Amino acid sequence: MSEVRIVKPVKVGIAGLGTVGSGTVNVLKRNAQEIARRVGRPIEIAHIGARRDNPACNIEGIRVSRDIFALAADPELDILVELIGGVDTARELVLAAIGNGKHIVTANKALIAEHGNEIFRAAHERGVDVAFEASVAGGIPILKALGEGLAANHIKWVAGIINGTGNFILTEMRDKGRSFDDVLKEAQALGYAEADPTFDVEGIDAAHKLTILASIAFGIPLQFSKVYTEGISRITSEDIKAADYFGYCIKHLGIAKDTGNGVELRVHPTLIPKEVLLASVNGVMNAVMVDGDAVGPTLFYGAGAGAEPTASAVVADIIELGRALTVDHDERAPYLGFHAEAMSEAPVLSMDDVECSFYIRLHVQDRTGVLADITRILSAKGVSIEAMYQKDVVEDDERVSIVLMTHSIRESALREALEEIAALEAVVDDIMRIRVEMLDA
Repeated sequence: MSEVRIVKPVKVGIAGLGTVGSGTVNVLKRNAQEIARRVGRPIEIAHIGARRDNPACNIEGIRVSRDIFALAADPELDILVELIGGVDTARELVLAAIGNGKHIVTANKALIAEHGNEIFRAAHERGVDVAFEASVAGGIPILKALGEGLAANHIKWVAGIINGTGNFILTEMRDKGRSFDDVLKEAQALGYAEADPTFDVEGIDAAHKLTILASIAFGIPLQFSKVYTEGISRITSEDIKAADYFGYCIKHLGIAKDTGNGVELRVHPTLIPKEVLLASVNGVMNAVMVDGDAVGPTLFYGAGAGAEPTASAVVADIIELGRALTVDHDERAPYLGFHAEAMSEAPVLSMDDVECSFYIRLHVQDRTGVLADITRILSAKGVSIEAMYQKDVVEDDERVSIVLMTHSIRESALREALEEIAALEAVVDDIMRIRVEMLDA
């Protein structure tokens, strides 16, 4: 008579029953049988910590605590899933759970970007794992792709649309000729943007995600404070039309590059050629391009937010940790894809050291010699003009719009040139400067 093997379930605690938390409960329950087949044993939601219930999911029969720290102290739990958001309380909860020997799954990009180095050290000392696939680009498995699927490559650069709100705004401005302020109000009404949209439209959310992408791509420590961040609130319909005239599309990108002399970490509006696949990513969708020396450019596309797309990534991490529970800690994949002792000390470059092409738009008074003054200043700073056009004077408006496309130039040189041009008496309004990236088009 064959011996009956009793399989112990993996016991999971979920902290937070918001959009992602409720989605995670639903996916775990709906796909329980298939998940168990993948892990080799059942995944059981044993404990939920939430201030209030969420009608979007059924938690009948599951133990619920209103104090989320009860999960960190629960001796039954193998894995704590942090989905409360924010930074300070989340950090305290995660470190407490790690101290009690629990593995961590989180969707919290700010937590990982700002405190990941500390959290990983604590986890390593305690011999537990931290998984955070859902922290970047929602349901797109980009972190696993970088850390595992593309592990054979030297990654040259990563460029991504990693904030759906900003992409929705720029798409509406381009397709319908609407103003930034008008589209932002709609994004807030639709729930894409918060009442305070700063994190989305000024690039802070994307900077958190880029910090994580760059660490896994290049094997550098998490360095959120060194990411250059610039938002999209100054983009106008005039800029979008001018970009289109030159064959480009404006996207709000997170860009990380290994230059050989250091790493560039920057989030800003960017002109990219229309034929690049990223230019076709519209609305609230996300996409990340990765260029590896062996594989060449690759594109990862999908939903960057939402209950079940993000839950897809959360549950994938739970499955991975469930499989790894019987594996010795030192034999598991490193948190950031590279072993801690082998992390690179490559510096993060100042924006002054970045070299790229630029789009420049300025308004000047309709006077003889103004264009000559502008081109003289640019030439003196080594800025070479690739293309230019000048709009006719609009009736009852003495301003003339001049748009320039430059060849590649060091950022510091262009900044000095624009400061001199801005000081010209004939220049009115602020000068708009947008970086251009070809992305191997």
